[in-house]
Amino acid sequence: MVYYYNLLLNMKFIKFYTTLFLITNICANIFAQETKAKVPEFVQYEHSVWVDSVMATLSQEERIAQLIMVAAYSNRGEEHKQEILKQIKEQKIGGLIFFQGGPVRQVTQMNEYQEASKVPLLGAIDAEWGLGMRLDSTISYPFQMSLGAIQNDSLIYAMGVEVAKQIKRVGLHLNFAPVVDVNNNAANPVINFRSFGENKINVAEKGIAYMLGLQDAGVLPTAKHFPGHGDTDTDSHYALPRITHSRARLDETELYPFREIIKAGIGGVMVAHLDIPALDSTGVPSTLSKPIISGLLKEELGFRGLIVTDAMNMKGVTEGHTPGEVDKDAILAGNDLLEFTVAVPKAIEEIKKAIKQGLISQKEIDARCRKILAIKQWAGLDKYKVIDIKNIDKDLNSSSTELLNRNLTEASLTVLRNQSDLLPLQQLDTLKIAAISIGGDKDNQFQKSLDLYTKIAHFSIPYEASIAELDSVKEQLSTFNLVILGIHDDSKFPRNNMKLTADVQSFLKSISKEKKSILTFFKNPYSLDNLGVAESVSSLILTYQDSKNSEDLAAQLIFGGVGANGKLPVSIGDKFKEGDGLDISGGMRFKYTLPEDANMNAELLNRKVDSLMQQAIDLKAIPGGQILIAKNQKVVFHKAYGYQSYSDTTKVKLTDLYDLASVTKISSALPALMKLKDDNKFSLEEGIETYLPYFKNSNKAGVSMRKILAHQAGFKPWIPYWKTTLRKNGTYKWKTIKKDSSARFPIKIAENMWLFKDYQKEIFKQIKKSKLEKEQKYLYSGLAFYLFPSLVENLTKEDFASYLDAKFYDKLGASTLTYNPNREYKLDRIMPTENDFLFRKEAIRGTVHDEGAIMMSGVSANAGLFSNANDIAKLMQMYLNKGTYGEEQYITEATMEEFTKYQFPDNNNRRGLGFDKPSLGERSINGNTAISASNSSFGHTGFTGTMVWMDPETNLLYIFLSNRVLPTRDNTLLYKSNTRTKIQQVLYEAMRD
Repeated sequence: MVYYYNLLLNMKFIKFYTTLFLITNICANIFAQETKAKVPEFVQYEHSVWVDSVMATLSQEERIAQLIMVAAYSNRGEEHKQEILKQIKEQKIGGLIFFQGGPVRQVTQMNEYQEASKVPLLGAIDAEWGLGMRLDSTISYPFQMSLGAIQNDSLIYAMGVEVAKQIKRVGLHLNFAPVVDVNNNAANPVINFRSFGENKINVAEKGIAYMLGLQDAGVLPTAKHFPGHGDTDTDSHYALPRITHSRARLDETELYPFREIIKAGIGGVMVAHLDIPALDSTGVPSTLSKPIISGLLKEELGFRGLIVTDAMNMKGVTEGHTPGEVDKDAILAGNDLLEFTVAVPKAIEEIKKAIKQGLISQKEIDARCRKILAIKQWAGLDKYKVIDIKNIDKDLNSSSTELLNRNLTEASLTVLRNQSDLLPLQQLDTLKIAAISIGGDKDNQFQKSLDLYTKIAHFSIPYEASIAELDSVKEQLSTFNLVILGIHDDSKFPRNNMKLTADVQSFLKSISKEKKSILTFFKNPYSLDNLGVAESVSSLILTYQDSKNSEDLAAQLIFGGVGANGKLPVSIGDKFKEGDGLDISGGMRFKYTLPEDANMNAELLNRKVDSLMQQAIDLKAIPGGQILIAKNQKVVFHKAYGYQSYSDTTKVKLTDLYDLASVTKISSALPALMKLKDDNKFSLEEGIETYLPYFKNSNKAGVSMRKILAHQAGFKPWIPYWKTTLRKNGTYKWKTIKKDSSARFPIKIAENMWLFKDYQKEIFKQIKKSKLEKEQKYLYSGLAFYLFPSLVENLTKEDFASYLDAKFYDKLGASTLTYNPNREYKLDRIMPTENDFLFRKEAIRGTVHDEGAIMMSGVSANAGLFSNANDIAKLMQMYLNKGTYGEEQYITEATMEEFTKYQFPDNNNRRGLGFDKPSLGERSINGNTAISASNSSFGHTGFTGTMVWMDPETNLLYIFLSNRVLPTRDNTLLYKSNTRTKIQQVLYEAMRD
């Protein structure tokens, strides 16, 4: 045992929970091999000083009352609370099981109940999938059937630890979980999705993992529903199920998980209400059966822990039995704790009678009372403290807890079909994708998450869609070559049913046969047996339930943001067998997740970034903005702030587009030039005249492309081209701008402003004639970037914008990264920029802010690109990945390294090739980038208030988009407040070692 312990502690790559789980499990298994059953920890306290002292104060009735647990609700009124207080004060009950309510009310009431109780109360809850099973405003983890698909049981152990922490935080001590019933009956109405599945070994292993997590964190678990409720088609809440299997079969299957979890040392077992002739031929419910409880569970299986009944108000046990008497019979059968007793005084009286009649001895009652008290001491109730309400919501809903929840869902994703390795999707530029949600809410999380990866057309149809509705959708699908189908669940629990009409099913079959299709099934896997389309779709993803996490992560799976290795925990008719499941790789594209997933401090990140953005908005440095942060190709922060303009009431959305301004330089010209360099069509050592012969007889001839891109060429910073359109009196020259469009004046500048078709030649002329600085030193200039589109077109023989779309943006799925967005997007999605009183005489929205770029039809390499934060991030992540994204190499690693390194540092030039880099020498808090940014980092800022920055040393990506030039470019408060780099510095502070 010491060998295993030391071995695991030295495996530093194993995270804490995994290590603890493995150590605990190995030790438990080794111990189990030496003894039949590990004695629960609390047993050591049965004769402790504290238990002895409490026992000495209890009357016979009070000792019996310790064996009784009544139901409490924190969402009921004062009358209910007073009834509970009465039972605590008068009957001296031993515990409470809490049902519906909320965490604050729950703790408030439990504190009050504890204060009223002579002996600290044992608090229990059904939290099979966490507190969310009973309490609002709390986490609900995946149901056990989802967990049954997971291949890494340490995640389930970690869940057990977290569930225990949450249970303790609300003042409770006992969890009526895990369910270790083997669900081998698809028609089971009560266990079903609450089971880990039909494989007894898988059920046992996962039950043990969950149990150990709970127990190691100080909450007593109870395995249920002994001796096995899996193969029933009757709900014991409403009737008594009958199981007719032989004893051999029960030993082989149903009892296996209970036997194993008892060996592993579980503290409690809950007994079900079942009629099992092979174990007790009298027909009494198993809860009342001495042969089953005392004979099988205690004597044969050697269980010494807590034995608790299933709820004593269920018809499976109450039918034909009198309240009070049925509780007495349960005690006589061998139960230690009565759950949900409905007639407490009667139960106590009946048990007292049984003692008098010699049906049970006082010694036996005392032993069970000691067991209850021992559990209380094990749970720390011998040193009871009032539970503090402060920060309870925050404690119960931490980022780390939510990350675990997401990790469990991700690990459960199961792919049952994947023809031609369709998943994850590749070559996005070849796909025209439609997504159809069946039965889901419009604009659901699945649709939103799909949209993060590429442009998708969405359709929603109800379960009972009419033939006319279906025909309309089908007609619209004619131009698409891939259809993503999402079948949603509209119920709270994933029941085994299928609401789709025959017409809808026929529609799905038709679509799946005619086109490549991906079916994501957000329902109970059993119901897939009733859906004929399962065999005809190209790919089939099973999530087991419908939640925001499952919808989000299923979408990410389709595009390779996450992978899948879940295995089916149950058989689905003849279609799929237990254990089926294909492994799908992830990490191809962005994973959208939480900061903790990238080892960043979510609380610090959210608090400080939110604060800095709010300060900038309050200062009127910006009306709003978008921020995206990614680390290790994981998007850990993606938020929209403020409003589109100061006077507007329209909040900024994550899908809104911003004018990137000079970020265009590294997003248009640079990717093209880097690719052309890789294609041996472009050289950094050649002069500009090599690619633009127009400059042969100019002062620009002979200046290398390296110097030009590094802003070391001595070019003027900028030229106000628009001024050359004006006469001295301020009117436009007749050959430059007209009020109406025509063949000669086709370029729209603004309303009633149309530019001469060949005016680009005038721009080139002015650049050609512009003077050079005498000394070639660092001087930022945008002049060459007006020329680069023509340079690229000369080398590729393709339209510049079309070339970028085909070679980069379409492949990346960056659909909003575009020129002239007003041609494709509604204006209410495009952020306004400046109210231009100098040139265009109008408020600018939907077209580029830069005057020179608008005079080039909006297509320049100096400015002109628009994007939301998510899409520009894809291009930047490709740079950070040294030229790759989505398993496609866009630019070679060598070229990326060449372009992103300092070019002329000896000349005090901080620039790379096109890219900006951190200042040389000592950094300042008011510098161009965060003090903590590494020297290998690179990026760019934009005049409209944008910034993108990448740091290879930390694999960190930062996107900041705003429209600070609204209403005027004279608003320089964003620069003065240095908000962009202050936020960037926060990212480094949030990174954990």
